[in-house]
Amino acid sequence: MAEFGSGGGTGGGGLPSSPGPVQGKVAFKAGDGEGGGGGGGGGRSRFDSAGSRVSNGDCAQPGAGEEPGSAPPASPESSSKEKGFSTSQQREGKPGIPRRSSIIKDGTKQKRERKKTVSFSSMPTEKKISSASDCINAMVEGSELKKVRSNSRVYHRYFLLDADMQSLRWEPSKKDSEKAKIDIKSIKEVRTGKNTDIFRSNGIYDQISEDCAFSIIYGENYESLDLVANSADVANIWVTGLRYLISYGKHTLDMLGTTQDNMRTSWLSQMFSESDVDNLGHIPLCNAVQFIKDLNPGLKTNKIELKFKELHRSREKTGTEVTKEEFIEVFHELCTRPEIYFLLVQFSSNKEFLDTKDLMMFLEAEQGMAQVTEEISLEIIQKYEPAKEGQEKGCLSIDGFTNYLTSPDCHIFDPEHKKVCQDMKQPLSHYFINSSHNTYLIEDQFRGPSDITGYIRALKMGCRSVELDVWDGPDNEPVIYTGHTMTSQIVFRSVIDIINKYAFFASEYPLILCLENHCSIKQQKVMVQHMKKILGDKLHTQSPNIEESYLPSPESLKGKILIKAKKLSANCSGLEGDVTDEDEGAEMSQRVAKEGVEQQNSMTGKRFQLCKDLSELVSICKSVQFKEFQVSFQLQKYWEVCSFNEVLASKYANENPGDFVNYNKRFLARVFPSPMRIDSSNMNPQDFWKCGCQIVAMNFQTPGLMMDLNIGWFRQNGNCGYVLRPAIMREEVSFFSANTKDTVPGVSPQLLHIKIISGQNFPKPKGSGAKGDVVDPYVYVEIHGIPADCAEQRTKTMHQNGDNPIFDESFEFQINLPELAMVRFVVLDDDYIGDEFIGQYTIPFECLQTGYRHVPLQSLTGESLAHASLFVHVAITNRRGGGKPHKRGLSVRKGKKSREYASMRTLWIKTVDEVFKNALQPIRDATDLRENMQNAVVSFKELCGLSPVANLMQCILAVSMHLVGPDNTPLVVMNLSDQYPTMELQGIVPEVLKKIVTAYEMV
Repeated sequence: MAEFGSGGGTGGGGLPSSPGPVQGKVAFKAGDGEGGGGGGGGGRSRFDSAGSRVSNGDCAQPGAGEEPGSAPPASPESSSKEKGFSTSQQREGKPGIPRRSSIIKDGTKQKRERKKTVSFSSMPTEKKISSASDCINAMVEGSELKKVRSNSRVYHRYFLLDADMQSLRWEPSKKDSEKAKIDIKSIKEVRTGKNTDIFRSNGIYDQISEDCAFSIIYGENYESLDLVANSADVANIWVTGLRYLISYGKHTLDMLGTTQDNMRTSWLSQMFSESDVDNLGHIPLCNAVQFIKDLNPGLKTNKIELKFKELHRSREKTGTEVTKEEFIEVFHELCTRPEIYFLLVQFSSNKEFLDTKDLMMFLEAEQGMAQVTEEISLEIIQKYEPAKEGQEKGCLSIDGFTNYLTSPDCHIFDPEHKKVCQDMKQPLSHYFINSSHNTYLIEDQFRGPSDITGYIRALKMGCRSVELDVWDGPDNEPVIYTGHTMTSQIVFRSVIDIINKYAFFASEYPLILCLENHCSIKQQKVMVQHMKKILGDKLHTQSPNIEESYLPSPESLKGKILIKAKKLSANCSGLEGDVTDEDEGAEMSQRVAKEGVEQQNSMTGKRFQLCKDLSELVSICKSVQFKEFQVSFQLQKYWEVCSFNEVLASKYANENPGDFVNYNKRFLARVFPSPMRIDSSNMNPQDFWKCGCQIVAMNFQTPGLMMDLNIGWFRQNGNCGYVLRPAIMREEVSFFSANTKDTVPGVSPQLLHIKIISGQNFPKPKGSGAKGDVVDPYVYVEIHGIPADCAEQRTKTMHQNGDNPIFDESFEFQINLPELAMVRFVVLDDDYIGDEFIGQYTIPFECLQTGYRHVPLQSLTGESLAHASLFVHVAITNRRGGGKPHKRGLSVRKGKKSREYASMRTLWIKTVDEVFKNALQPIRDATDLRENMQNAVVSFKELCGLSPVANLMQCILAVSMHLVGPDNTPLVVMNLSDQYPTMELQGIVPEVLKKIVTAYEMV
């Protein structure tokens, strides 16, 4: 099972060597740290175009010192790639915590001194490991490992397997050559990870990567040889090879020669024979290349051709015909992913395939599947195993296992969230709503063209709130465009036609038309005619029920279109009346005309005439001007909606976060971008979602980080455009501050462990000016959410390998409000020209599937990149799933010993000091009570599945269950046999507890 290091990623760097004969301390050599990558340049950064970048600044890693007689040190280039040790110990403070927005970066990029190599192929120079035979051969050739001894002593040794496979040797050594070896027959066990006393007692335990460490247990006394490889791949080679040798001894290669890859070889032979219709024993090179590409579409044609030509050149063969043996060899080399092979043998009990029981173990232990049976395993084998022999025998080969892991069944996105899975009967104000700003624009909002395709695109993407900025047009036909600007115009009627056609294309839940009306009375009547004629019964015109307190639910409004606009007052008896204007376009024009301090209020105060017919189309989304929170709490009706300029909303989010959250429990709030964004750039929607704002209007035509967040967030709940807000933002009796930088009371934090294993088929950045198709990829993992959750970590750079780079780095994040968190994977090119962005994928935390998963990458504009993906392992505490995180359960809660108590500073004024000295103990007691109460509420929520502060009864029950006397006996006994639980006091109890019981009885 995959294991994770603590803290940050297990980055590069060597291991401290053993002390020399004079020195008594561990020697370190500073290495080159991997910088955070760059910004600037044309094209797409991983951050919004309005922001700059900052280096993540990994610290330099400890290198390896030498001891007398040790093996020669690796070259600087190779040593910089070593990844045996964690970088977390060398970072200052909490690793990976970004600045406030999580994403604002410094624009400079630290360039390596290494020159860019121009190449027209990305062929890896090292031979891939695709079988146990490859592991054995690699062990015979040998590799440098670090031998760990007690008292922080580490020795560099060159280990190799004797050609007769009878013993394991290492050199150089002061020991006699016969003593510097272990007989294979004496090996009892090969143990992965840091799981021996030597490792655990070693002073550099925390610097050793779990994935690179392994131990050989041997001899009658079960001695341990504890080793650390330079990479997880090297460790896997030795662990796999040794386990085969233990099982089969010197006959390992004979066994492998007769049984290895029988299914695969038979399958490929059969496929080759079908292609060799004339039975010539060979096929043309172009056919062989296409054959392999059909079996593995992600491979580049030139790479396959080059591999065949290299094979022919090595055999001094002329001609372009390909034999069966050559075809099978190239397929082995190109289509076997080592990281998947090592995963297979980890569960296969030293076989080259998984049987039904092996697969059951994998599905349960790693993929988090419950109630797995052999029948389920057999179904998977029948579905994904390409060889008929494997299907008949119930065996999953490396190719079948690869097919399964790359299938939708192992997608990182939980399929349960691909359909509507949330409660849709809550009030409309309890949902985040996918919303568009200036939907008619397809470029910037000052000079850009308007087009109906903007509405089609938004509605197909699941948008549930679109904007119509309507003005008087020629021939008595209203038009849509951004007023006071040079944007082009489109006819209102054609937009209503498109909305009618696509309104419920992606979602059956209500669509809100945000109508910004600037028309004369005459053309307002034309608008009403068009909407009634085209939209008909879809329009929701039913007046709100004044006896209700909340808006109707999305479920009750299925198939309905709501008009959000100004409405005449109920006492208006005429056919028209005047109302205040909300003119975003005029505001933007003013900002462009005169540069000055941005005004806080988006309302202009101008009034205009509104016809009664149009007013009557507005039902439960009446636009009103926001004044202040206390006024709204007392006077605002639940069917009234306020719009907030981005600047004004940010002000309230920072100065009145609690009031803003409480306001949004009952009322809809729409936030639109600042008029200063004339380039149609986007605001960060998380800044307003964390306050509970439901309608955060985004410029769908502008790709970037912010639209990635919006698209990723609304991917959940069947992409229906409505996402239920966290319970703490909905409950009447709860308090949540949007700017909290600590754990959220009543919400159980979760620990997210992500291991970036490898990448597949990374394309060159779209805007790159570099020649060839080589990239130097690295990966950022970003957490977006409340300020306490915002964090990021990056992997090392894999130079000149975009086809199958192996990263093997693990990261850990604490998520304090899981219901509002998102995870974003970003792949960048570290040595780019012009554009560094390769791909990204953003997913809500609640939609993550645990276990071994593939992450499909998306382009700048959100389209899927063909065959480009990341292979990752995900583990989450308190959630069923794979992996072995170091911290289990609610270890994030503070135990009593780890609590931080307030202390008093001595003033040396006796009278004052004596007074405050007596306050120390009460303060400690108050701290304990606060922590105990928070833990009690969390526990109660977990045990009962209830909201933590839904009512007073729950709180009292939760607290009382954790109250104990000095001898740890409970002070309160709960009697749950009655219809309502009763509380009985026992022992000597404090007076405050008696009052609690009295309060409970009153409830």
